[in-house]
Amino acid sequence: MTNFKLGRWLVVALAIVGLAFAAPVVSAHGDDTTADDAPPYHGSADDWATWMESHMGDHMGPGSVEWMGSHTGVTVDEMAQDVADDDYDGGMYGQGHC
Repeated sequence: MTNFKLGRWLVVALAIVGLAFAAPVVSAHGDDTTADDAPPYHGSADDWATWMESHMGDHMGPGSVEWMGSHTGVTVDEMAQDVADDDYDGGMYGQGHC
């Protein structure tokens, strides 16, 4: 019975040490307050169009802007105007961007 209690406390102690060590190691956030590719919150339609084209090219590769336009029927300029008019504040349904 004593070995069982000792084993349980050993597991608890190892879990606490593991959490204390892992928390700073796996932290995804640095000291910066915004990402390098953060969208231009409260920007103009031209600011949004420039950001969208750059963001799509960086994350989805060359030709992604044209592909999106041909498959959705909406151009980057139209999307940018819509976002600028609606005062974009954090993504679809307020959930942020990818």
